[in-house]
Amino acid sequence: MFAGMAGHSVLPLENIGSGVFGWVLAISAHAVGWPIPRGGSQIIANALASFFESLGGRIVRDTPVRSLDELKDAGTILCDLTPRQLVHIAANRLPERYCRKLERYRYGPGVFKMDWALNGPIPWAASECAQAATVHVGGTLEEIADSERAAWEGRVHHRPFILLAQPSLFDSSRAPEGKHTAWAYCHVPNGCPENMEERIESQIERFAPGFRGMILARHASGPADLEQHNANLVGGDITGGAQDARQLILRPTRHFYRTPDKNLFICSSSTPPGAGVHGMCGYHAALAALKDRAQSS
Repeated sequence: MFAGMAGHSVLPLENIGSGVFGWVLAISAHAVGWPIPRGGSQIIANALASFFESLGGRIVRDTPVRSLDELKDAGTILCDLTPRQLVHIAANRLPERYCRKLERYRYGPGVFKMDWALNGPIPWAASECAQAATVHVGGTLEEIADSERAAWEGRVHHRPFILLAQPSLFDSSRAPEGKHTAWAYCHVPNGCPENMEERIESQIERFAPGFRGMILARHASGPADLEQHNANLVGGDITGGAQDARQLILRPTRHFYRTPDKNLFICSSSTPPGAGVHGMCGYHAALAALKDRAQSS
């Protein structure tokens, strides 16, 4: 559902870290383009799960872990959780001082997301947009910059900067023949309760006259809905925490993946290199766990 949603850095454009993300994304896009998994991003998760199980791994689904005490037989534990959730289930295994550090971890702006079933492709005024899997929808540079800054300042922008994906243009399995699907999101203040449906659709209509007439059905998800679906999305933050200069380097603490409990590691996007559909947080956390295990044996 959220593959590709961390498509830009969720930082004000004048923030020095925003430029770094821009370069990384631009270089990646020019090198290999933006991939679209045929059948939806769930296909990637299914493939990874299938490979894991072929190696003898076991996946337990629909079983919330409310305390790590429930995992009494576990050896090394890697938690794909943000700091708030880790404290919730592991506070009794961690020093109070470390828990306070995790509780001070800052979350960034949230997002308001929309999904559409469409009667046809989006009628962009600029024909080039009809050939792109992902379209960044905004007006002038000043307007885009103010929209991104607004979410950090607790404001909701009247013309939000939007990241929009139209995968059915390139993957016919995403919609019935002749129909299309699209999804989009904009940034809003963390936990913002405001309904952004009208503003998002008006912004798209501005650059694609006739868009509203193509809508067959819509589904909207605000920050609270996203957090209810996935507790890691605190206040609708899809990046695992604010990615400013401090928290990009010390993420979530100077110990990165390790915790004071030698058998407990963090492997979520709240660790380096941060948000993105790359899997590197888990990769580096696993390397840290294997290294520590080898040294202790």
